[in-house]
Amino acid sequence: MSTINIQGKKIGNGVPPFIIAEMSGNHNQSLERALEIVDKAAKAGAHALKLQTYTADTITLNVTGEGFDILDEGNLWKGRNLYDLYNEAYTPWEWHKPIFDRAKELGMIAFSTPFDDTAVDFLEELDVPLYKIASFENTDLPLIKKVASTGKPMIVSTGMATVAELDELVRTAKEAGCNDLILLKCTSTYPATPENTNISTIPHMRELFDVQVGLSDHTMGTGVAVASVALGATVIEKHFTLSRADGGVDSAFSMEPNEMKALVIETERAWQAVGSITYGPTEKEKASLKFRRSIYVSRNIRTGEKFTNENIKIVRPGYGLEPKYFDKILGKVATKEFKEGTPITFEDMF
Repeated sequence: MSTINIQGKKIGNGVPPFIIAEMSGNHNQSLERALEIVDKAAKAGAHALKLQTYTADTITLNVTGEGFDILDEGNLWKGRNLYDLYNEAYTPWEWHKPIFDRAKELGMIAFSTPFDDTAVDFLEELDVPLYKIASFENTDLPLIKKVASTGKPMIVSTGMATVAELDELVRTAKEAGCNDLILLKCTSTYPATPENTNISTIPHMRELFDVQVGLSDHTMGTGVAVASVALGATVIEKHFTLSRADGGVDSAFSMEPNEMKALVIETERAWQAVGSITYGPTEKEKASLKFRRSIYVSRNIRTGEKFTNENIKIVRPGYGLEPKYFDKILGKVATKEFKEGTPITFEDMF
């Protein structure tokens, strides 16, 4: 799995996690608010800003009834009609360019999730550098082929997908021209709970499909994302808003600016901490070896006197013999005088 380079930013195991701030519908139909979200995401340290490109008509039908009305108990959008919900949440297409331009000015990569062919064609006109496929579209193979045919990197959320479906997705994307594919472990509940996230799947998915794997995280807080980095996640995607109190279709499970800043910092710390398999003192630890315990004279000893529990002791610092020699020294006769506080050395005894 090679490192992916996008507009000068690298994604891979050898660099800090790539953090994506997902705006989704948190602009609340205000371009001014959308641009402020971009500003705050950049200030928090996010590496990328992601939109969703659809209209209510490109994602569903304007009908009511079973399947089109959300009736599930516990669903964040219970009681809503799909068409009305998407009509409220969508990002006007004429906003994409100013939002993308602002993100680029602030040093972020700007891209989007298309939901149909027309969205891909539109995003190609804006020359987006990569694409995202949402969990609910990860079985839409015609859409995956369309995106893959652009030859640009693809990030795909794997919510609900079986191993067989993921295998078909990966093969389809690669055969259609995608050479840089990243899968995101995802739980498609909003919000998700840590106990339903199963991030142990991350290293397994990476080995199974030989691609980079990250996390599309709908849990609250940073704990799950930080833990996923320790398991090899190279990408973290989180929904982002100015304030959950402002409301909006996705606000309940979105991060606020101070939380996003913490996410960037803590996931990088987790990445740094993973390091490599190592034993023995590190270079930084070598200076601490002197604080180990060793054998010292605890009371003045005369020549010819035996070493006993009363005149030698295992203490800090570590300039004397290692504690494992203590029993071997007991009962031996001193061949010279020793002053209290003197370390017992190998030359003194053997």
